[in-house]
Amino acid sequence: MTDSVLNVVLGLVASAISAGLGWLAQVLRRRRRVERVRAFFGLPDGGECLIVVPRSIGTGSHAHTVTRRDAYALMWLAGLVEECGARPELVAHDAAHRGLGTKTELCLGGPVSNKRMAAHLAWGLPGVLITSGPGPGSNVLVVGEHDYTAGPDRAHTLLARIATPDGGRPVFLVSGQTGTANQAGVRYLTTRHRELARTYGPDGTFALVLRVVNPEAYGPDVVEVAADVTAAALRRPDAHSDARSGAA
Repeated sequence: MTDSVLNVVLGLVASAISAGLGWLAQVLRRRRRVERVRAFFGLPDGGECLIVVPRSIGTGSHAHTVTRRDAYALMWLAGLVEECGARPELVAHDAAHRGLGTKTELCLGGPVSNKRMAAHLAWGLPGVLITSGPGPGSNVLVVGEHDYTAGPDRAHTLLARIATPDGGRPVFLVSGQTGTANQAGVRYLTTRHRELARTYGPDGTFALVLRVVNPEAYGPDVVEVAADVTAAALRRPDAHSDARSGAA
C-alpha cells in the first residue's frame, strides 16, 4: 500500500471515528435532556401519568363534556407525557378516586369545573382562594393579599407543582380563569419546563400566577409571569388577614 493510499484510508477512518463520536455525543445530550424532563415531571420511561379532565361549565353543558380550549390543552399534556416515554391516562375529575404520589398527576381547570382541583388546592396550596367574580361565569384568583381578576385585556392562570410526601410523584395544577387561560398555562408548562426545573429544582414545590395578555386578540400565545406566589400559596388560611379571611 502506497503512502498516499494509506493517508486516504487513515483520513477516512479518522472521519468515521469523529462522526461516530459526534453522533454519540448528540445521543448522550438528548438522553440527558430527556432524563431531566422525566425527573422534573416524575415520568420514568414506561411510567404512567394521570391527566384529570374538567367538565364544561355553561348552560346546556353535559356533565362529561369538555370545552374546545381544554381539549387542545389536554392534547398538549398527552403529547408531553408521551415524549417522556410514559403513558397518559385521562380521567374525569369526579372519577379520580385515588391517592397521591403513585403516579404523576396533571390536573386542569378551576375548582368549580374540577373537584379534584378543589381537593388539591385545599390540601397542597391552602393560601389560594378562587371566589366568584363580578360577571357570570367569572372568578377572582386570590393569593395572600393579592387579587387577580380577569378582564377583556387579561386573564390569569395558577400554575403549580406540588411535591407529594415520601418522595412520591408530583402533582401539577393548571387552573385558569378561562378556557384560553387554561390553554395558555399548559403551553407555558410544556415550553418552559426546563426553565422551571432550573429555577425550582427537580423536586421543588412552586406556585406561579401567569398573566395572559389580551386573550381576545392574542389567544393563549402571549403569557408573562405576574407573580411567584409560592410562599403565600403554602400559607394556611388562618395566617391571612381578618379582612381577607372574611371575604373568602
